[in-house]
Amino acid sequence: MKKTVLLSLFLVFTLIVSACSSKSSTDETSEGNKEGSGGDASAPLDIFSWWTGAGEEDGLKALIQLFEEKHPDIPIENAAVAGGAGTNAKAVLASRMQGDDPPATFQVHGGAELNEAWVAAGKMESLNDFYEAEGLNDKFPQELIDMVSKDGNIYSVPVNIHRSNVLWYNKKVLEENGLEAPTSFDEFFEVADALKAKGITPLALGDKEPWAATHLYETVLLGVLGAEDYGKLWTGELAFDDAKVVEAAEIFKKMLSYVNEDHASRNWQDASQLVANGEAAMNVMGDWAKGYLVNDLKLAVNEDFGYVPTPGTDGQFMVITDTFGLPKGVKNPEGVKQFLSVLASVEGQDAFNPLKGSIPARIDADIEKYDQYGKDTIEDFKSATLAPSLAHGSAASEGFVTKVNQNINIFVTQQDVGQFTDSLVAAAAELK
Repeated sequence: MKKTVLLSLFLVFTLIVSACSSKSSTDETSEGNKEGSGGDASAPLDIFSWWTGAGEEDGLKALIQLFEEKHPDIPIENAAVAGGAGTNAKAVLASRMQGDDPPATFQVHGGAELNEAWVAAGKMESLNDFYEAEGLNDKFPQELIDMVSKDGNIYSVPVNIHRSNVLWYNKKVLEENGLEAPTSFDEFFEVADALKAKGITPLALGDKEPWAATHLYETVLLGVLGAEDYGKLWTGELAFDDAKVVEAAEIFKKMLSYVNEDHASRNWQDASQLVANGEAAMNVMGDWAKGYLVNDLKLAVNEDFGYVPTPGTDGQFMVITDTFGLPKGVKNPEGVKQFLSVLASVEGQDAFNPLKGSIPARIDADIEKYDQYGKDTIEDFKSATLAPSLAHGSAASEGFVTKVNQNINIFVTQQDVGQFTDSLVAAAAELK
């Protein structure tokens, strides 16, 4: 009898242990499946960018609002960091990426900024399968897909196309002085001289952050060299002490003699505002300036201000594309893909770009959603020869761009073409 009771207790204990072991195994399998199927679906998506001003913030908010409407179950955060051209944001991003604490997704320019920094470092997931599943391979121009690809793999999704080589002008100021917007360097200096004689600042510049002067310089380079030779600078086929490059530096120097005296204490928005107010006649800036002029200053396209390609660059398109990808090690990768899906959609691009001032990356976006500048730029992009932006990280590595910005800063002050040329030749070692 005693043996029977003990045997029964042993069997009950065995069943309990077996059940607990089975439950533990099931829980572990379930947890493993959860991680394998997309991580933590409740983890918030922190959308990292430097879009905090002008029309850019409006565009980002419109994109986030659209995502929240479509995916109310996925928490999302606007993790934008202020600072012109992303100077501050890029420093924060580098710290997070190197510390294995990547944001869910982050703004990065297509080209060298994406490929030489984050893809080459093994920090990004390939999006080949995502492009295939979303049917995106024929929805973006091939040149744009090439800018977000490395070694045959795609790593980010373009949300827009910006044109860097735009000269904006106050229509009233030019008309009242019987002048037309210049399309060549000779015309520019003729117009600038006429304005200067009337006491009007010909060219607004806000280079409190040195990238703005680099931005002006790169458009001069493109205007003098043309897209083919401009491209050879970044492959080492054309040296920075080539006679044409030196000529561009001389033209850049001459242009600087027509800018506002307080340029070093102003940012790019301030420079745009000088043109808006009629205190200056012209400004060279990317078409995010249009977003600022229209959304923040409430000016009308082709009524209050006009636009032409920068001198010598008609038929050429200095291209910048803002993109977002999937960093390795994020907590909610499936949620990130849902955000990228909204960002890549016609609806997402048409919600974002009219406010940002850019044009859609997709070739099938609704052109009627865009103002006349947008329509003109969409049309120009179809036939223009494309050139990557130096100032905005598409043409060359971050190390080279940093050195150019430093040397531009010195040049704007000292205006020594020989010293500037030597500094560019020395910096070009970063390109090898």
